[in-house]
Amino acid sequence: MHILSIFLSIWLVLAAIPGGGENLRIQWQILSGGAWAYRETAYDIILLAGQSNMGGCGVGPVENEYRPSNLVQLMPQKPNFLGGFGIEKAAENRRSSDKKPEGNIGLIFARAYIEAGLLECGRKVLILKAPAGGTGFLKGDWRPGDYYYQNMLAMLDAALALNKNNRVVAALWHQGEGEVLYGATYEQQTENLTALIGGIRGHVGDPELPFIAGDFVPEWRDANPAACAPVSGASRDVCNSIGRAAFVESDGLTSNYQAVGEVNGGGPDSIHFSREALYEFGQRYFDAYLGIMGG
Repeated sequence: MHILSIFLSIWLVLAAIPGGGENLRIQWQILSGGAWAYRETAYDIILLAGQSNMGGCGVGPVENEYRPSNLVQLMPQKPNFLGGFGIEKAAENRRSSDKKPEGNIGLIFARAYIEAGLLECGRKVLILKAPAGGTGFLKGDWRPGDYYYQNMLAMLDAALALNKNNRVVAALWHQGEGEVLYGATYEQQTENLTALIGGIRGHVGDPELPFIAGDFVPEWRDANPAACAPVSGASRDVCNSIGRAAFVESDGLTSNYQAVGEVNGGGPDSIHFSREALYEFGQRYFDAYLGIMGG
């Protein structure tokens, strides 16, 4: 009862101060997800957002396979049934159909970040894995007020509230396949991506937060040139003009179908990068980050 009384007292104090309702929401997401256990850790935060290629759907053999490290942890995109976000050791997912490991841009970016000596002594990396497959701006997922956009901001809030020394160092984005399928125009993609970048930077209070996006799987893009061109072109132009941003080209990267053929009779998967390609793409994203930072 004593512990409950203390907890209730803290809860009431938070509710009474300006913005208390928002504080309550954030604290509940931390407590109910178990993330409070990591409050003593200072994190460099890497935000991942967009569609399935940023989530990581690539399979196949790779060299220098990613090995989980205590220095790299991850907050999953989906909150638990109480609405709380947890933290776990970052590792490759296993495809549900055949348990093959799936590559991830964020893991390779984090590994390169550490190997380049950018992680200060005593700190760790926290990857916020906010992407969701099949989502898009035109589907009502990533514009301000949409579910996945708001969920991404909630993850940022929870991660930053854990420790006053936590900081967001980069936002990594890969998305647009859905826009291609829905026939997005150059103007629509320009407006939506610009709003997303501004929204993320504004929310974390860093107008110069590095933002990095990337192009489609070449096999899929080249099979759908007319529909892909407005989305790729707009994304490239926004990143090249908005400042402290970069657009990473995907030339030479393979699809799952090119790397492993059909998987369990699932048909040719040309829309997703192979695992090997995601490893290379993660390194390209990091190289772009160094360019933004003047490295």
